[in-house]
Amino acid sequence: MKPALAPAGRRLSPPAVTRDALAARVRAMRGKRILVVGDVILDRYLWGRATRISPEAPVLVVDVEREEFRLGGAANVAHNVRALGATPVLIGLVGGDGAAKDFARLLEERDVDPSAGIVQDPGRRTTVKTRIIAHHQQVLRADEETREPLHPSVRERIVERLRAALDQADAVILSDYGKGVVSAELLDDLLPELARRGLPSAVDPKEEHFFRYRGVTVITPNLLEAAKAYGRRLDDESALLDAGFGLRERLDSKAVLITRGEEGMSLFTEEGHTHFSTRAREVYDVTGAGDTVVATIGAALAARAPLTEACVLANHAAGLVVAHLGTAAAGADDLIASLTDLPVG
Repeated sequence: MKPALAPAGRRLSPPAVTRDALAARVRAMRGKRILVVGDVILDRYLWGRATRISPEAPVLVVDVEREEFRLGGAANVAHNVRALGATPVLIGLVGGDGAAKDFARLLEERDVDPSAGIVQDPGRRTTVKTRIIAHHQQVLRADEETREPLHPSVRERIVERLRAALDQADAVILSDYGKGVVSAELLDDLLPELARRGLPSAVDPKEEHFFRYRGVTVITPNLLEAAKAYGRRLDDESALLDAGFGLRERLDSKAVLITRGEEGMSLFTEEGHTHFSTRAREVYDVTGAGDTVVATIGAALAARAPLTEACVLANHAAGLVVAHLGTAAAGADDLIASLTDLPVG
């Protein structure tokens, strides 16, 4: 891929917005319907203490003190959308197992309605990620999942739910974790329809589908995902600029937002590039931060916020969730309260 030319050197300042204006954007999210399509995950946490080494193998023995379930993947995106006051319509797939029952219970507790879009396939396992935490440190993760392509009849049921939900959607979020729900066939069916309807779209990508997300409003890869898609290491500013503008051009998208961990995030549009410094005061765990970013941007676009303002809000929301261990969500009130660095008015 050839390096991008102008406007790669045009650095734009973050938008000059006030706390009151952004707070109004957050309040405008309330009631907006956000279609969240992707791979749902049940996150299981085993909390305990490690006090000895196993006599059977050189591994820690963790005395488990409590078990906790959380929503992960596209379900965590929906959870974040709901926490912001918007209404998520979650389209995803679970198996016919006990984990699916735990997942349904969690959705109900988080006020996310599973009836509109959750399809059950008894021939697959619900995706479960089990993390063992000892002394607030993750020592092991065990994954249970089925990664084979969906059966055509199951895929068609998902597409039917998707089509039925589009009429009332204000924005669409694609949360691709590579577990089968987001496929080439689904994207070929969905993306032209979004363009025809003029619906804003935000994508948290997986590398195998990266260049199939053509024409979306914004795609939000992290630094590693962007580097893999562009085919080179992004270890300096010049490489980052080439990748950001080059990926946007190849995707024919309105924007590419590269999230960079403690370095913040960088937005690339036709007009130029904007860097947003991290708002995190303390980084405890980045698990699920990408879910929060794409959820906040999707909800903000549904509320007709300009993309740069959506990024400011997403940056603040991510700063809130990385202060927690495991997946978390930034509530509307907490997000508004975090805007203390902005001028009032």
